[in-house]
Amino acid sequence: MIGRITGTLLEKTPPVVCIDVGGVGYEIDVPMSTLYNLPETGATVTLHTHLAVRDDAHTLYGFATAGERSAFRLLIKVTGIGARTALAVLSGLTVEELASAITQQETGRLTRVPGIGKKTAERLLLELRGKLGADFGGSSGVPHTAGRDDILNALLSLGYSNNESQAALKNLPEGVEVSEGIRLALKSLARV
Repeated sequence: MIGRITGTLLEKTPPVVCIDVGGVGYEIDVPMSTLYNLPETGATVTLHTHLAVRDDAHTLYGFATAGERSAFRLLIKVTGIGARTALAVLSGLTVEELASAITQQETGRLTRVPGIGKKTAERLLLELRGKLGADFGGSSGVPHTAGRDDILNALLSLGYSNNESQAALKNLPEGVEVSEGIRLALKSLARV
């Protein structure tokens, strides 16, 4: 099993990146969340990986964090969820957002991911309940998570991209009220 790759980033062709490790170029499928956080080509990168071996292919999947890889591994164990769908989920939601959706049983958040319908979202919630939410939900309480989600949804509805909105959320103080959080996030986005 190949668990981690460190090498020179040669190419970024979404959703595949190519990393040179000792003269061998490894093509690795990555979620968009990982792709957006990669440096420019020519830089040294490290990815946590998952190797899927099938009769017709050996496919390497890469992730920026071990948490993303763990979430991916849990997702592909769900009935009817393949690697491509799992990558789509991780491209549309952070691990923390996914864990929050599982913990709070929110099908609506999952159905916003392309390729995830209502039945698939319900199956994800059912099969991952107690697994992903418990492992990745963190110690923050539901009101704090719900407040962050409300701020994120407000920014998304105002037309900001998920990446811009997530970056603005990172700068907010812990436990901020929703209205104050939206104001501060908009202020930080205006400076960009």
